[in-house]
Parts: sequence; structure tokens; C-alpha cells
Amino acid sequence: MPIAIRIFLVYFLFVGLSGWFVLSTVMDEIRPGVRQSTEETLVDTANLLAEVLREDVQAGKLNQSRWPELLKAYGVRSPSADIWGVQKTQVNHRIYVTDDKGIVLLDSTGQAVGEDYSRWNDVYRTLHGEYGARSTRENPDDPESSVMYVAAPIKDGKRIIGVVTVAKPNQTLQPYIERSQRRLSWLGYGLIGLGLLVGAILSWWLSSSLRQLTRYAQAVSEGQRAALPRMPGGEMTQLALAVERMRTELEGKAYVERYVHTLTHELKSPLAAIRGAAELLDEDLPDASRKRFIANISQESTRLQQLIERLLHLAQVEQMQRLEERSQVPLAELVDSLIQAQAPAIEQASLRVEITVAPDVCLLGERFLLRQALANILDNALAFVPDQGLISIKAEYAHQAVLIRFFNQGEAIPDYALERLTERFYSLPRPQTGRKSTGLGLNFVEEVIALHGGHLHIGNVEGGVEVRVELPLPV
Repeated sequence: MPIAIRIFLVYFLFVGLSGWFVLSTVMDEIRPGVRQSTEETLVDTANLLAEVLREDVQAGKLNQSRWPELLKAYGVRSPSADIWGVQKTQVNHRIYVTDDKGIVLLDSTGQAVGEDYSRWNDVYRTLHGEYGARSTRENPDDPESSVMYVAAPIKDGKRIIGVVTVAKPNQTLQPYIERSQRRLSWLGYGLIGLGLLVGAILSWWLSSSLRQLTRYAQAVSEGQRAALPRMPGGEMTQLALAVERMRTELEGKAYVERYVHTLTHELKSPLAAIRGAAELLDEDLPDASRKRFIANISQESTRLQQLIERLLHLAQVEQMQRLEERSQVPLAELVDSLIQAQAPAIEQASLRVEITVAPDVCLLGERFLLRQALANILDNALAFVPDQGLISIKAEYAHQAVLIRFFNQGEAIPDYALERLTERFYSLPRPQTGRKSTGLGLNFVEEVIALHGGHLHIGNVEGGVEVRVELPLPV
């Protein structure tokens, strides 16, 4: 299972279960919270009425007063109130008053006058000096039909002379409870959804960062060039830098070891030739032989110098994971400078050079490396073209790229050698001398072209050999 899914599942379980627990707990607390608030209001109302009714109850004139008429008028009122989106169109309080024996003296419904309520908890507890309240179902089989009753004592001094009870059906509170639960549900589930979305984004970000590092590590392990992925910061950046440092250290050690072996192998032949010639020079030799051995020492020394220089250039390019600088390089100017540098060799061999490069053609990359790569291609062309032969350099835009063609007249490349031309230290004998080069030039060219995001192709064409270099267009 991918790590992103595992992280998200753990996050989902934690956030989902925590959110559900908190939401369900709060939802369960809404109903008792609303009822507690309502009970507190009923307490205030009952105590207010107890003070208002006290004089009439003392005088025993409650029934002869205007209270029955007032309560009847109260019962038919229509408030038409909009309370936080809930419409209230009728009053719901029931009010009744009992004497000190618990006998109902006044009832807003007009139904219980004269009945004995002394055994009901609200009246009984209040008459005994306690807080009187009860909740009774109007329909014993319906739990939603319960009514909340809150009583307050009517006092004459310290003596309780009666009880006033204010009742409110719990059913009238249900719209407010449902509204609160509905709003809380939307808010709660929205927050849970937002939390899960944040978790999904976090999982994706972490997984994406790890995938980039994994692809980078795999590319490096396969010997490919790979740029260090950009991390958004924090521990991921530190991890990426640590991986880069480890890659550099490991590659450096392996690279040095490989090149030491390679250099040792390649230096054996010219050093042996130089030592053999030097030993022979100690003997008495004819002047012609002495000059030949001195010339051999000079040639092998030059070969050693070229080998070391090209190895250094190649090592520099192979160690680069990306270009250190990018600039637009006019191709016509670059080719012209290469031809001027090789003018003596071109004139000596009476070669014909044809250049077809438009002035506006530019390459995007590091000028020094591009010059070195194209110079190596031109060196190869000069090494294999016969005297009075043709060298052609053309450039054109093709398929969103700059296509450069180097053609040299001459013999075709053997089939067995075509696939190995860019292999390190592989070289074919030069037609004029029969000697081989260091075998590093085309390998260097391939590395430089790849570093610039391009492609190199070498093949036989009619009348000679063509090297094609394809580089991305400057942006």
C-alpha cells in the first residue's frame, strides 16, 4: 500500500473518529442545554408572578380579580415572532396558582380550578420550602409529550400562602433544538471534511516529495544525470540535501577509483614506448635512428598530454548534473571561429569547406562546452577526410530543435564500429597515419550534448559520414 494512502488512512481514522466523537457529544448536549436555559427562564417568570399575585392571594380575591380574564387573553395571543429563523405564532406557557393546601385557585387553561395538586412535585416541594419542578408526559406513551413545570412560592412574610407554577411543553423547544443540531451538523461535518482535505493534501505533498527523491535516487543509481528535486522546505529539504551529499561522496569515490584504473591502463602503452626509445638512445645509433626515436618520444609525450587533458575535460562534464550557466550562443559565429582555428590543417590538405548556417540560429547552453564538443566533431571530420575532400556544416530548425549536420567525405564507418564510436577509449585508425586517437573525443561530445538535453547520431551517408547534433530551441 502506498505511503500516502497509509498516512491518509491513519489521519482519516484519527480526524474522523475524533470529529465524530466531539460532534456526537455536542449534539447530545444541545437538547439538555436548551431545556436548562428554558428552565432558568421559567424560574424567573414564576418568581415574578409570585410577587405580582401575592396581594390578591393574601386577600383571597384571586378569583374576583382580573387575573382569569388576563390569563385567558394571554392564551389567545399570537406573537408572530421570528426567533433566529424559527417562527413563533402562539404562546405556550400554562400558569396555575394554588393555595397553601395545594388546591388550584387559578388556571390559565380554566380546566384544573378546584383540583388538588398538593401531590405534584412542583407544588408539594414548593410548599415544603424546596425548589419545586417536575417534567410530566401528557401522553404516557409519547416521550415527546413531556411538559416542564417550575413553581415559585407566594409568601406572606416568611409564611408560604400559595404556589404559582409556570409550565412549558418541551415539544415547543424542538424547532430550536433541531435548528441548532442542523447548523452544528453542517459546521461539524464541514470541518471534518476540511480536515480530511487538508490531510489528503498533506499526504499527497509528502508522498510527492518522497516520490521525487525516490526517482532522483533511482536515476543516480542507474548512472543517469538527475537534478536535485526542489523541496518546499523543512525536513524534506534537509533530506534532499543529505541524499545529494551522499550521492556526491559515493560518486566521487567510485569515479576516482574508476579513473585511476583507466588512466593507469591507458598510460602503459605510451610510457612503455617512451621508455623503450629512451633505452635505445643510450646506445650508439645512426643519426636517422636517433631522430626517429626522438620523434617517437615527442609523439608519445603529445599523446600523453592529450589523453590527460581530455580525461580531465571528460571527468568535469561527467560529474556535472546540470549546466552551471545558460546563454544564447550564435551558431554561425561559433562555427566560423572553429574553422579559423583549423585553417592551417584545412589549407594543408586543400579541403573544401561548405557552411550553411543562418545568422539568427542560436544555441542555448554553456558556450565553452558547446565549443569543445563541436571542435571535437570537426577534429574527427578532418582526421578522416581525404586530401581535397569536402567538409560540410549545415544548421536548420526542425521539430522544435536546432539540427546541426557535420558531413565529411571519406570511407564509410564499418558496421561493427558504428555502435561503439562514443564508447570511452574506442577509436578507429586514422587513414593518413594508421594511428588511433585517445578515443575520448566522441564520448566527451555525447556527454556534453546529453547535458544540454540534446541527441547525437553518427552514421554513414552517400559519399561519406554524417554527424547529427540535435539541441533544444532557446526559450
